[in-house]
Amino acid sequence: MAVCGRNGSDSVYNDCTLLLVKKIIYISIFIALLGITNAEAQCAMCRAVLESDADGAAAQGMNNGILYLMAFPYIMVGIIGYVVYKSRQKAKSEELES
Repeated sequence: MAVCGRNGSDSVYNDCTLLLVKKIIYISIFIALLGITNAEAQCAMCRAVLESDADGAAAQGMNNGILYLMAFPYIMVGIIGYVVYKSRQKAKSEELES
């Protein structure tokens, strides 16, 4: 176990600070792991409809809808990022020309 103090080192942080940071990290990881549980993210009506469907077509449709809803924000961020990238490239090339 490390003793708090400088111990002749030239570092900015002493041993007590490093031990405190390690303890905070370990406690944070432990608390985060305690919070992991199974999530049931369906409302009661959706679950009842999906469980009563015999051939699974409604469940497949629900899964497709979730994928579409999930994909569009990423597509929009990609498009905005591309537009910003192109505008910066254009501004940089105009700056080099003048």
